[in-house]
Amino acid sequence: MRGQIIEYYTYDDYKEWEGRWELIGGVAYAMAPSPVFNHQAIAYEISRILGNELNECNCYVLGEEDYVVDNYTVVRPDVVVVCQKFEINITMPPKLIVEVVSPNRAKRDEIDKFQIYEKEGVGYYILVYPEQKMVKAYKNIDGVYRKILSDDMRYEFEIQGCKAKIDFKKVFDRFF
Repeated sequence: MRGQIIEYYTYDDYKEWEGRWELIGGVAYAMAPSPVFNHQAIAYEISRILGNELNECNCYVLGEEDYVVDNYTVVRPDVVVVCQKFEINITMPPKLIVEVVSPNRAKRDEIDKFQIYEKEGVGYYILVYPEQKMVKAYKNIDGVYRKILSDDMRYEFEIQGCKAKIDFKKVFDRFF
């Protein structure tokens, strides 16, 4: 059996594509059609809570915005917090990223994006698992993600001197 040929792409290629894509290390990944109700509702609820919590902090909470890591990697997190304005795409590491994990994308979120966000210095990375009603939260300390533990699913994140609190149990209870 012969080896599989993989095509590698750049950000310039990515800009020309229609539909929903991510580019990781030059490899294109088609994103599923619009996420299901619970996925979108949970992402929106987290965005709403963070927006309210960070209202006075000169930060912005966005959903599904392109984060251009480099010429070969462009990701589209479910929720992102940035504290600087930008004209076209996010190019600086966000302060916080949330991925609502779909079973068919779990590896990409748990391994590929985890490594990218950790290396790039994204402050917090939160993985939300709606089906299991579970959250994994990480804080970047000296370039390494350290897991944040919580017995009651309440997490607090410090961003630009402001504190943002999310009670994920309440988020899950609202939709399940």
